[in-house]
Amino acid sequence: MTSQPTPTKAAQAPGEPGGGLQAGLKNRHLSMIAIGGVIGAGLFVGSSSGIATAGPGILLSYALVGTLVVLVMRMLGEMSAANPTSGSFSAHADRALGRWAGFSIGWLYWFFWVVVLAVEATAGAKILEGWVPAVPQWGWALIVMVVLTATNLVSVGSYGEFEFWFAGIKVVAIGAFIVVGALAIFGVLPGVDAPKAGLDNLTGHDGFLPHGPGAILTGVLLVVFSFMGSEIATLAAGESEDPQRAVTKSTNSIIWRIAVFYLGSILVVVTLLPWNDPSIKDKGSYVAALDSLGIAHAGQIMNVIVLTSVLSCLNSGLYTASRMAFSLGQRGDAPRAFARTTGRGVPMTAILVSVAFGFVAVFFNYKFPDSVFLFLVNSSGAVALFVWLVICFSQLRMRKIIQREAPEKLVVRMWLYPYLTWATAAMIVFVLGYMLTDTEHDGRETVLLSLLVAAVVLVIAFVRQKVGAGAHSSAQPVESGAPEETRAEVGA
Repeated sequence: MTSQPTPTKAAQAPGEPGGGLQAGLKNRHLSMIAIGGVIGAGLFVGSSSGIATAGPGILLSYALVGTLVVLVMRMLGEMSAANPTSGSFSAHADRALGRWAGFSIGWLYWFFWVVVLAVEATAGAKILEGWVPAVPQWGWALIVMVVLTATNLVSVGSYGEFEFWFAGIKVVAIGAFIVVGALAIFGVLPGVDAPKAGLDNLTGHDGFLPHGPGAILTGVLLVVFSFMGSEIATLAAGESEDPQRAVTKSTNSIIWRIAVFYLGSILVVVTLLPWNDPSIKDKGSYVAALDSLGIAHAGQIMNVIVLTSVLSCLNSGLYTASRMAFSLGQRGDAPRAFARTTGRGVPMTAILVSVAFGFVAVFFNYKFPDSVFLFLVNSSGAVALFVWLVICFSQLRMRKIIQREAPEKLVVRMWLYPYLTWATAAMIVFVLGYMLTDTEHDGRETVLLSLLVAAVVLVIAFVRQKVGAGAHSSAQPVESGAPEETRAEVGA
């Protein structure tokens, strides 16, 4: 790796109007993106099924997945702090494992997020239609997608500002929920009587693990996908004023973010109410918890928070998909048009192509929800685990490269390298294997379909590599005789 100064501007695409991405994200944007990135809408709407499956033991499921995410993000932080780039783990895999790896995981990740766009747009449209039924659900989905597309097309600073407020609302809402819930649990919340609340809810009602230890792993399958998005801060860092500092700060703070927002809020839910209280399944865990405190309009309050989370996820999803497409275009793994930027440093083509596929997926959701769209959702469902696995193997190789060529860039280090990296990879493989045994929650179908799509992308990658459809050296010339690893890094 050749030593380079920390960029104030993301890598350029030669000859393009805007000269590449621009450093339009401020430190406060990156801080809130990092915090909000671990708070997905899945936390609010998906936790009830996990509680019903594992009881209070769902806390161990969240703790296991949270630990996994902390370790993976530590590895990604090590690589991204040494070489901040809009391609993040895809660019690192490109250099560490080979072009086939960067191509494959980049396109799989892009596919995941364009499907998420459709899922979140539909979820937001359902809430908005309930408030204003005069506008049909498809109309609301269209409005939401158009507004957030326009936001992303203006500038990266515009995306950052919207995400700052979206994430801020989520953070304040969960913080308030934890404080109010904790006060109610200990009986010191003025004017509130919570007869069902108490620490005995953690061990009563058939114990902490009412369905046995095996339910912890089943719970892992139900909650693992709600953590996707933690890596967004490393992609966004490439467009910040100080990428290395942003990545380091985000990586170092992820432990308390997961501990507070996930474990803290779920602990409050299962302490306020018995895990088997029917209202948790009927209303959703957070709404049921607020209702148990007699808070008026709890359902609508939670709808506002969920809608904010949906809009945040849509906003970040479109940003993330477009930047990955930009990076792929820049490395010659996607049409070169994807790497063109406007005068404001916005990859317009990459954004429009990503949102176009999002619109197609929305159409499939309305027209063929139980066939085509279900296939799209299931076939992208395990991509999060594939991404984490690739990060593990990339870090194993990149550490040696960085230590050999630019050890001063190791400002973030993975703990107990390489043993903890191998242990993390083994845990991810175990989770994927366990999903193959899960027929009740579609785990087997999700893994098999995701593997099918991954196999198709891998075949395309190897075929392109075989026929030399485009080499890094032709995209960005380097001196003849440069070592292969250096050429790969310049292309990344």
